Amino acid sequence: MSAASEHRLRRICLALPEAIEKETWEIPTFRVRDKIFAMHTSDGERPALLCKAPPGSQAILVGADADRFFVPPYVGHKGWIGVHLDRRVKWSEIAALVVRSYRMTAPKRLWPESAVDGIGKPLTPQID
Repeated sequence: MSAASEHRLRRICLALPEAIEKETWEIPTFRVRDKIFAMHTSDGERPALLCKAPPGSQAILVGADADRFFVPPYVGHKGWIGVHLDRRVKWSEIAALVVRSYRMTAPKRLWPESAVDGIGKPLTPQID
C-alpha cells in the first residue's frame, strides 16, 4: 500500500468530528462512534479507499470509470465503493466521498455546520 495515499486519506478522515483511526484486519479503518466510514486498503497491489455510498452510486461510479472505481469485496454488496489511489487521484473528490460516507455514518448532531455552505453545497476538509 502507498504510505503517501494513506497519509493523505488519514488527514481527510481525522479532520471530521470525533473521527478516530483503528487498525482492523491489519488495515487502517476510520470510524465515528465505533462505526467504520472509510478504510485504506489495497486492491491487489493498488492502494485504495473503501467507503459508504448512497444507493445507486456504486453502479454509476463503477460504470463511468471502472479503472478508478470498483466494487470492493466483503462490503460491496452493502453499496460501498472502492476508489484506486494510485493514479489520476483528485483529492478534492476523495474528500467529498469521505465526507458523504461520514455523514451516512455519524449521528446528525456531529455533522459540522461547515459541512454545508450557505447554498447547500458540501464543503470538504482541508486537503492541501
